[in-house]
Amino acid sequence: MNVVRLFDPWRSSLCTCPRKYSLHPYTGCSHFCLYCYATSYIGRKPSTPKVKFLERVKGDLEFIEKDAIIEMSSSSDPYPPIEEKLKLTRKTLELLLMRDVRVLITTKSHIVTRDIDLLRKIPSAIMITITTLDDSLAKLIEPEAPPPSLRLKAIRELNVSNIPVGVRVDPIIPSVNDDPYLIAELIEVVKEAGARHIVTATYKAKWDSLSRLSQAIPEIAGKLRELYVHSGVKIHGYMYLTRNKREELLLPVVKTAIKLGLTVATCREGLNSQYFQAPSCDGSHLISLSPRSKININRS
Repeated sequence: MNVVRLFDPWRSSLCTCPRKYSLHPYTGCSHFCLYCYATSYIGRKPSTPKVKFLERVKGDLEFIEKDAIIEMSSSSDPYPPIEEKLKLTRKTLELLLMRDVRVLITTKSHIVTRDIDLLRKIPSAIMITITTLDDSLAKLIEPEAPPPSLRLKAIRELNVSNIPVGVRVDPIIPSVNDDPYLIAELIEVVKEAGARHIVTATYKAKWDSLSRLSQAIPEIAGKLRELYVHSGVKIHGYMYLTRNKREELLLPVVKTAIKLGLTVATCREGLNSQYFQAPSCDGSHLISLSPRSKININRS
């Protein structure tokens, strides 16, 4: 495979995703989130379209099984600002429309609503990341991403168009966006907007992202270092919080989601079933609720 790749081929014991493929139209990410883990692998650079991407996608799709889940994107956002001009993600959706596949889109951008016309024709679901409702805080930790207010607007537009949508409350960072009352408010607001599923996870530190957060919010630098470097645990190359601390931070998300009738799951946390109450962690189960899936069911 060239650009359509099996997600998590190393089969991490912490990964609970169903079998799926990842597809990234862009390398790098222009949203420049401080907590980004991918920068430790590829560096911190703006979104750049992959060379001969559409041609390579066409070739790869010849080998993808029918009804496969393809996620855009598990790391670099498929809707960076440059997408408005290049329309590379849109052109990719046009290719996927001609195949018997299911599509899961994960993004921080409202630009996804531009493609509602295509998404209504493909078995699909959208997961929008919202880490805080505070536009000013989001500007600090996600400096070039669209503000949460625009992402909420996108959820409403997708919901009105019958495109199933969920929200990633991810990551939760100690002393940054971990206030349980604000977390509860966030979930209540996205539920009202039309979200049906919640994925959540704690911040997993890498040295570069830890340095960025410490520089941007110096008053929490010491605490983060204590929690991650001194008291934390090393898991698969990441600095994790202790299990007890992770459970403490994620429980408000889980409790509020369940109270509101939403499915909810954690991502790569290795916690018990209390923290995983959904048919899928990533939101791919929402695809069955899409308009196109209903058409397929009616025809079968």
